[in-house]
Amino acid sequence: MTNDGAASQGRTIPVTDLDDQPSSNVPTGEAPPNLLELALSDEELKTLCADRLCPSCTDKTVADDAKLRMLAEMDNYKKRLQREKDDFVKFANEKLVADLIPALDAMDLALMHGGKVAACKDVVMGVEMTRKMFLDILSQHGLCPVGAVGEEFTPERHEALGEEPREDMAPGLVCQLISRGYILKERLVRPAKVMVSGAK
Repeated sequence: MTNDGAASQGRTIPVTDLDDQPSSNVPTGEAPPNLLELALSDEELKTLCADRLCPSCTDKTVADDAKLRMLAEMDNYKKRLQREKDDFVKFANEKLVADLIPALDAMDLALMHGGKVAACKDVVMGVEMTRKMFLDILSQHGLCPVGAVGEEFTPERHEALGEEPREDMAPGLVCQLISRGYILKERLVRPAKVMVSGAK
């Protein structure tokens, strides 16, 4: 006889499922053919099910798969949150840096045009020193200038404004720097605007 909720009372289990159970669990007395009445606690019944039924139970397989998928999704979610947090901290200054780049452009222009006038020598020297101090401070926060004549053109760092036929350079190189680009901690803030050498 089966009596759910009473761990101390016996539970009816097909005798074919008990061939490896200790004989001490089998009470003496009469029993229906092919059935034995065992006094199993809930814990013993769970162990018996786990050993004999769960390995072939499709419901358990489905539940295990769902559990694994849920754990994998939770792990991916945690990793994504951590990446977003790291990126937020890493690039928190990106907007401030981007707003300061036009000031660097103005100093570059002053150096380019003022350097041709002898009377502006002292002013050019002051601008050059200011620009260097400015770049040193920004480099401490991860900003690096990109773009130089002679380097290979790469769309990831350069913006081509045109192609210029050149005999003194191989095709595909930066032959003129229009404005410098900048990278903040491996992220491109602004590409360098360049002219690219072509075959003549």
